[in-house]
Amino acid sequence: MIREILIHPDAKLKKVCEPIDAVDDATRALMDDMLDTMYDAPGIGLAAPQIGILSRIVVLDCAPREADEGQPAPPREPLCLANPEVTWESEETFEYEEGCLSIPDIYANVTRPAQVKVKFLNREGAEEHREFSGIWATCVQHEIDHLNGKLFIDYLSSMRRSMITSKMKKLKRSRASA
Repeated sequence: MIREILIHPDAKLKKVCEPIDAVDDATRALMDDMLDTMYDAPGIGLAAPQIGILSRIVVLDCAPREADEGQPAPPREPLCLANPEVTWESEETFEYEEGCLSIPDIYANVTRPAQVKVKFLNREGAEEHREFSGIWATCVQHEIDHLNGKLFIDYLSSMRRSMITSKMKKLKRSRASA
């Protein structure tokens, strides 16, 4: 089921999320809804607070979406993480132009560690440790930030953040009156 994505500014996007006790059927159903919502948007990552749920759950899929001409579309590589936690980050950094489904049509360069190791509960509830690099590392860090009430615009200057927030308020007003 596709869920509504909250748009900044929204108080729920600034809250620290609660860990989940275990991955159960309800958690898996939420993960499925989050994947449906992310793919529909379309995006490469989504955190539970972006759909108004203050639980430490994120979904990602940074696999290429476009097929080479005459080739079938590449397979999806969805990844569901509950209670994700960065356990190591590289000193080497990577700059990427980030966007966010909660801040539509706004992009800015953000510098983050180029590689991270993350501990999480997978879709089956088993603890998993995985190393991420490149766009996957950027995405998982961006989504974990959401679980801690942080948005990618928090890495920008206060003036730029203020301008973006004003744009999002206008967008929300125009959507509400439509």
